[in-house]
Amino acid sequence: MLLIKSSISYFVPLCVKLTELGLSTPLLHISQGTAIPAATMPAMQYFEKAQTTFKPPLIANENAYLGDVVSSESTDPEKPISGGFYRLEKGTPLVYTYTYDEIKIIVDGHFYISDETGKEVKAEKGDVFFFPKGSKITFKTDDFGLGFFVGQRKKDGA
Repeated sequence: MLLIKSSISYFVPLCVKLTELGLSTPLLHISQGTAIPAATMPAMQYFEKAQTTFKPPLIANENAYLGDVVSSESTDPEKPISGGFYRLEKGTPLVYTYTYDEIKIIVDGHFYISDETGKEVKAEKGDVFFFPKGSKITFKTDDFGLGFFVGQRKKDGA
């Protein structure tokens, strides 16, 4: 008998051999005590050189660009996450009120990021931010800034 720990923290006895299930591929995932064959698992997605090849569309003012590269909406429509790039060029600051939670990492250039509490930081390459739902954030730069974000929202829902 093989015991496999499920995602809900109890052990599920599997008394049947894989061949008796008619599976020629290994089991890759146990969810709520159910084994899912490799053939039904979604494949990973790869976006080669996305930081340099993906050009987000203009979304605000003359200098704010944002676009989703990927989303989990097709596999988890109730709680999707979406990720992509945000670029701000020198010019008008962008003031944005988040209607979802978001995490952002600065990948190039820099931003000056402030919130309604008055806290302001110079955000540079490698810095990571969490913007909770409801926060009002101001982004500005004296050159340019590029960030990669993951937000708990549908694709193109920013």
